[in-house]
Amino acid sequence: MLPELRREINEGLNVVEQWNGATDFVFFIRRGEMPSNRRENHEISMPALHLIQNCMVSINTLMIQKVLAQPHWQGRLTLCDYAALTPLIWEHVNPYGRFDLDMNVRLALL
Repeated sequence: MLPELRREINEGLNVVEQWNGATDFVFFIRRGEMPSNRRENHEISMPALHLIQNCMVSINTLMIQKVLAQPHWQGRLTLCDYAALTPLIWEHVNPYGRFDLDMNVRLALL
């Protein structure tokens, strides 16, 4: 197999593993497993999972953009560095904390 093709396949697998890790994180109570085998529960759980993952990716993208817009980072990253950036991260999220939701306040990310 060509080395370039092997690298491309490996990079794709890494993305899938990151996404699977996010699934495990979101369903942390059951270690990534669906809570039941009932179809009705899956019809609720899967869209909720996708919504949470999409929210994490959206917020992470905004945070990464905010950091990279700072003058300190201008010209420091190479194209390979930019290619390695991913919003599929969740290590900074605390699933056990208290979350106050105020619909009248926007996140200061834009």
